[in-house]
Amino acid sequence: MMYNKFRKIAFVTSDHTEAVEAGKRLSAKYSQTAVDKADIIVALGGDGLMLQTLHAYIKESKPIYGMNRGSVGFLMNEYSEDNLIKRLVNAQRTCIHPLLMTAEDKIGRFYHRLAINEVSLFRVCHQAAKLKISVDNKVRMPELIGDGILVATPAGSTAYNLSAQGPIIPIKAPLLALTPLCPFRPRRWRGALLSNKARISIDVLEATKRPVIAVADHHEVSSVVKVCIEEARNINLIMLFDPDHNLDERILSEQFLL
Repeated sequence: MMYNKFRKIAFVTSDHTEAVEAGKRLSAKYSQTAVDKADIIVALGGDGLMLQTLHAYIKESKPIYGMNRGSVGFLMNEYSEDNLIKRLVNAQRTCIHPLLMTAEDKIGRFYHRLAINEVSLFRVCHQAAKLKISVDNKVRMPELIGDGILVATPAGSTAYNLSAQGPIIPIKAPLLALTPLCPFRPRRWRGALLSNKARISIDVLEATKRPVIAVADHHEVSSVVKVCIEEARNINLIMLFDPDHNLDERILSEQFLL
């Protein structure tokens, strides 16, 4: 007899019609439980909804199992309304840690934000950004000129980081990707792989003339002068994936796509 450790399920959906209708059917079939009383959260939508769900319930410490009712669905399992309980019980756990961004703006205010995919710094005017990059209090690049830079987690390495020609990182690798965005100087620098224990500091040079915005996933901070980024190792986010299509396999497969 299959042991069901997920007796109480909370379904959350994106606002797309397909996701909403799927949520209604699944709630009727398996019953809906409030998130604070649930054993597990089942997210119905795309990757955007998965990120929103992880952020929204980051303090709940509940496993999240996604089913794709969106477009790409890289972080989601295939959608099916059958045998859901069996799939939840047999699913493999992946634990990820978000990034903690501490950003200081030009009037001295500090902002603390979490990012599951990446922390990015972008220029916001016609002038290229000028950035000084330090790792563990040692200056590694006195001046990077370009559109900006990002720091990505393994989970986020296949998202914006990959589009910016950054490296794909296996989900269990203790690494972070530091990837420049359209670098002008130094022109050939393509970034670095850093330990997940590293503390990365980015100073915005000529911040008034060359304003920069910092973004932790979807949280924005304007007119930053300094941004510090490190892994929040005290926060554990648990995602569940079907054994035949787990996140390790997806990230590995992504590296062989043409």
